[in-house]
Amino acid sequence: MNTEILRIAMISMHSSPMGELGSRDTGGMSVYVREVARRLARTGYAVDIFTRVQDPAGLENVQPFENVRVIHLPAGPAQPLPQLVLYGHLPEFFENLEHFRGVEGIEYDLVHSHYWLSGLIGRRARQRWKVPHVLMFHTLGALKNRTTGSEKEPDLRITMEKQLATECDLILAGTEREKRHLTELYGVLPQRIQVVPCGVDLERFQPAARSESRGRLGLNEPERMILYVGRFDPIKGVDRLLAAAARLRRAVPLRVVLVGGGEEDAPEVRALRALCSELSLEDCVTFAGRRSHGDLPDYYRAADVLVLPSYYESFGLVVLEALASGTPVVAARVGAVEDIVRNGVNGWVVSDNTSESLAEGVRRVLEQQGTQRTTADAIRATVEDYDWDFVAASIDKEYRVLLGREDALDGTRAAAGGSVCR
Repeated sequence: MNTEILRIAMISMHSSPMGELGSRDTGGMSVYVREVARRLARTGYAVDIFTRVQDPAGLENVQPFENVRVIHLPAGPAQPLPQLVLYGHLPEFFENLEHFRGVEGIEYDLVHSHYWLSGLIGRRARQRWKVPHVLMFHTLGALKNRTTGSEKEPDLRITMEKQLATECDLILAGTEREKRHLTELYGVLPQRIQVVPCGVDLERFQPAARSESRGRLGLNEPERMILYVGRFDPIKGVDRLLAAAARLRRAVPLRVVLVGGGEEDAPEVRALRALCSELSLEDCVTFAGRRSHGDLPDYYRAADVLVLPSYYESFGLVVLEALASGTPVVAARVGAVEDIVRNGVNGWVVSDNTSESLAEGVRRVLEQQGTQRTTADAIRATVEDYDWDFVAASIDKEYRVLLGREDALDGTRAAAGGSVCR
């Protein structure tokens, strides 16, 4: 534990950790930033999270936890903006960050940025403040372009990510898979990357009676419930989940619950509703809309299975949350899925992520439910090592190495490029 207060400037420019989950730019990364900051503060850090004002009514700075502040800085119109537009407002964001720092009289010991846009802010801070810069990309533009079809990430993002990867002091990757991608796609030396996985709040996400959770959600029908939690972006593959449900419905009475997405008239919601109509699923798909993080435990516990049909995930935080709640997972080979999900134990990993494979994975999981090996407590036991406190302790260790507050973990880590985790 730290013996003195160290001040961290955490940058999450495009996505607020206090934002509404399931919206276009608010998902697992926002949970990560909030929970890591909260745990770091418990170990003796003071963390200021800087994010952009996106709502004219949401200008106030907040202190969600002791020694954690969320600072909203103006940068362009107070509304959601495309990434390339946000890029043009980065100088304004940094100027307002510097103004805040001057008014408060604060000197930060380290800057930790999340995503490439925030990384560019972190780079300026490193140069101006003469402090270490830790970067977590969360997603990689080059990899997204490999795995998606129509919607390509701009060349500007790829170029900036490559520059940032070579200029920051340390990159944190959520998985060994991401570390390999950073070395292969961006030429990063392995010793400049440390693997620290995402975590889960084991107090919030716990098993409980499924019937009670369904009752609170108004889902009392005796159907098998398939749950999806996340954004309705094409990269998330929700269309394939619906196609899988259409296959399964022929043999099993189903209720598909989709948590996330935009307003009812949002284009992505309209598109999925149209697909439901095309697949004759209107009567068995519930669009639950966006829900606060505090609402999610009941959804996980109410479900028979969570499905993650994504084309690409940097980690897949919802997998941990579902498993901690005692609910099995069916998922594609993305993010940390292959490290966490074990066939026949806590879910099923599908090989090719087609609707046929997703349907088969769900069928297998539903058939296995009720066996001793797949009880809710047994499923939860598979992720009990992924506590946010462990994640924060690993990050704390990396911070202190950078700040010269602790010797390297061993004499060979720098040469070997090893991980501090598991």
